[in-house]
Parts: sequence; C-alpha cells; structure tokens
Amino acid sequence: MVEDNSISNDEAAESEGDPVLAADTPQVSEPVDVAEEEEVNEFGFRPDEMVVEDEEEESGDEDASPIEEFVDEEMVVEDDLEMDWYILKVQVNRETSICAALQRRVKMAGYEPFFGDILVPTEDVREFAKSGKQRIVKRKLYPGYIVVKMSINDDTWFLVRETPGIGDFTGAAGKPAPLSSDEIKRIIDTTRPPEDEESEEPKTAIKFSVGDRVRVKEGYFQNYEGEVSNIDERNGRVTVMINIFGRPNPVELDHWQVEDV
Repeated sequence: MVEDNSISNDEAAESEGDPVLAADTPQVSEPVDVAEEEEVNEFGFRPDEMVVEDEEEESGDEDASPIEEFVDEEMVVEDDLEMDWYILKVQVNRETSICAALQRRVKMAGYEPFFGDILVPTEDVREFAKSGKQRIVKRKLYPGYIVVKMSINDDTWFLVRETPGIGDFTGAAGKPAPLSSDEIKRIIDTTRPPEDEESEEPKTAIKFSVGDRVRVKEGYFQNYEGEVSNIDERNGRVTVMINIFGRPNPVELDHWQVEDV
C-alpha cells in the first residue's frame, strides 16, 4: 500500500504555527504604512532638522556682519575745522575754467565743508580802444595761479591734485605753504574791492614793459625812439629815455602817445 505523503489542508494550517516550518516558508515583506513615516514640512525638512529661534539667539552678535567691513566711512567734519589759503599752479590762460572745474568737483564729491572760496586773483584796469573809448576789465594779478581756501587732508589733497589743469601747491619740499593773512588780504581786497568804501581809480592797462623799445607817435617828440624806463599804471603814463643832443633824457608821456618799434 502506497503511503500518502501529501499534507492535508488542516496539517498545513497547523504548520503555520511551527517555527521550523515557518522558517522554511518564504516570507513576503509587508508594505510600510506611509502614515507611520515621520512628518516633514512643506520644504522637506523633518522637525529634528529645524533650527529653533532660541538656538539662533544663543549665537549672539559677537562678530560684526561682514558687510560692515566694506562700508565706506564718511569724512568727519569737526566743528572747529581750520582752513588756510593756498596758491595753486595752473595752466596759463585757463585760470578761470580750471577754477570753475575745481568748484564743480568739490560739490560733486560733497566736500563743501572742507573748502571755502576758490578764485582767480584779478584787479580792475582801464583799457583804451583804438577809437579812444575806454572800458574797465579784469586783469589777472598772477597769470598761471589761483588761490583756494581749504582744509588739507588726504582726500581733499587728492581731489585738488587730480583736477585737470592743476599742477601743484606752492611750497617748499612738496609741502603746501599757506599764505599769510597780509598776503591774502591784499589779494582779496584787490580782487573784490569793498563796496561800502570809496574805491580807488582803476589802473590803466599798459601793454609796454620796462626795457621795451618804443617810438613816439604824437607830440613834441614825434618819431623819436627810446627805451621805456618806468611805467605808471595809476596815471596811465610811461617814461621813455630819448637821446636829445647825444644825451639820454627821460621824457614822460601818456601811454597812448607811444607805440612798439
């Protein structure tokens, strides 16, 4: 008689509880319930990955923000800021335009507290046209120079030196030398005569210089030639050394009575 080796359904059910049989039976992993995973926020971070506000405050602000190191410090203006007058060497015949350019650069840089007046030293003179008409004009006292009232520091010195047309400050050994009070008073009084006082009669612009050779074109010594020995701009006259009878004699003439040889 053949033995029946098959396992009945009841025996199979009983074998589930047998650990030996359970080990031999292939195990199938059950799906993980999504609800059991840790919750994450909308950005994908778990609660243990979040930084609490208290933890941020603990760090404190011992070190300044790196951006503070790159913020330019503004120039500090002292209440008792001292200014002096200085002479600047500039290109000849460009004094007025260079003076205006420096004023614009000072304003654009915001350095007005460190600068005072910037001006071209001039004086009023009387000129005569060929027709005989006269007019009052401004003549430069020091061609090739302007004066500026300022407080010198690294920034203001650099701004002045970098202005086109400006050469350098006047002074010794490269050190700017301020003008004395008497010198600047004379320059300002000549450039800007006081309006409340009776001003002196303007000088006469005379184109001749001492040593020039001239010819007398009018008067008793007409056609005589001589050398200019003195110029009186206040009265508009020149003194000419003219040879008379073989001897030089000083003859005083109105400036319009002579001409270049």
